[in-house]
Amino acid sequence: MDPTKKPAFTPLDQSLSASSPSSSPSSISLQIHPRLSIHKSSHLDYKALTLSRLRRDSARVSSLVTRLNLAVNGISRSDLKPLDTGLEFGAEDLEGPIVSGSSQGSGEYFSRVGIGKPPSQVYMVLDTGSDVNWVQCAPCADCYQQSDPIFKPSLSSSYSPLKCDTQQCKYLDDSECRNDRTCVYEVSYGDGSYTVGDFVTETITLGSDSVNNVAIGCGHNNEGLFVGAGGLLGLGGGPLSFTSQLNASSFSYCLVDRDSDSASTLEFDSSFPPNTITAPLIRNHQLDTFYYLGLTGISVGGELLPIPESAFQMDESGNGGIIIDSGTAVTRLQSDTYNVLRDAFAKGTKNLPSADSVALFDTCYNLSTKSSVDVPTLSFHFPEGKVLPLPAKNYMIPVDSVGTFCFAFAPTSSSLSIIGNVQQQGTRVGFDLGNSRVGFVPNKC
Repeated sequence: MDPTKKPAFTPLDQSLSASSPSSSPSSISLQIHPRLSIHKSSHLDYKALTLSRLRRDSARVSSLVTRLNLAVNGISRSDLKPLDTGLEFGAEDLEGPIVSGSSQGSGEYFSRVGIGKPPSQVYMVLDTGSDVNWVQCAPCADCYQQSDPIFKPSLSSSYSPLKCDTQQCKYLDDSECRNDRTCVYEVSYGDGSYTVGDFVTETITLGSDSVNNVAIGCGHNNEGLFVGAGGLLGLGGGPLSFTSQLNASSFSYCLVDRDSDSASTLEFDSSFPPNTITAPLIRNHQLDTFYYLGLTGISVGGELLPIPESAFQMDESGNGGIIIDSGTAVTRLQSDTYNVLRDAFAKGTKNLPSADSVALFDTCYNLSTKSSVDVPTLSFHFPEGKVLPLPAKNYMIPVDSVGTFCFAFAPTSSSLSIIGNVQQQGTRVGFDLGNSRVGFVPNKC
């Protein structure tokens, strides 16, 4: 048996249940793959893999919080440069596949993307919390190991450096000019990760269809938590994101279990189906990257928890609120909110044998002797009475191979709350950018 695989516990997986209270076809297909389906982990056991994921996830959350603090406080990202990174080197109707990326660095889900003409295929992290698209490029001053050959701009007929006076270069938070007035970009992620290189336009190929003149970073100096993936496809709300450059009116994705070998799809400009559960999509005037969700409450076992709506709302300065993010794994809630949720869930599971806490999870259970368990339904509530019940497997997750399961939420001392991809798995999540709506369609991977 492969010890890095998710523990079988087949009877429990089939019987872990929540006890409930009494698109148009697209012309381009882009698959989404989970991390482990691309690159198998070197960890010897499932608990070690879990702990590695949680460490990586904490770094991810730290970087998002840092970015928001920079935007709200007006601090330049260049102040975060981890070291001297001086360069020393010479939509319409789009759809595509997604894979989970549990061993591919900081990202959790990846797509196969073609860069240049002719296209060089690389796996790229899909990230709704980032705008700048980038790919590792030869020659390398400092490149990390990736699964595919590093992209060689000299072999692409569509590679075109951007000048410093172009709008694309001006959109960058941190840029410099070469002597020939071409644009150099730098993205620092706040956790020590960064990418530096030439800002260019290139042809991006999704499936059999190509998109020309996409602004993308050609990174010759890259460091951090991206090992395995060849770059990053930004799906954030800023002007440089792939979504914005496509002029897409909407996009959606469905994330399979990140231990899965199967794939799902990323789609652009597809409409919400009739049974979609919708919520307001809110934007932050201080930082246009993040997608904020109009959450009004959380219920456990059908009972709405005594959490004020203000706990989920952004204030006038741009602090607070709750974003939905593809790159964060575990949902983070403000500490007071988390404590109310955790206590209500623990009350509803007091008949289950407890286990020691695991990393950031403080509510865990020893289910090794159980063939089936019932846990209270956990639901997100939105305006106009809309309710999204979560599958039990999206908040009770295995953390080792001997039957320990933990409640998959965590507290944060930051004012920013984040709905992570563990809670999104198995649900198609759509962003209607034109009408400022987020949509959820359960069981649509």
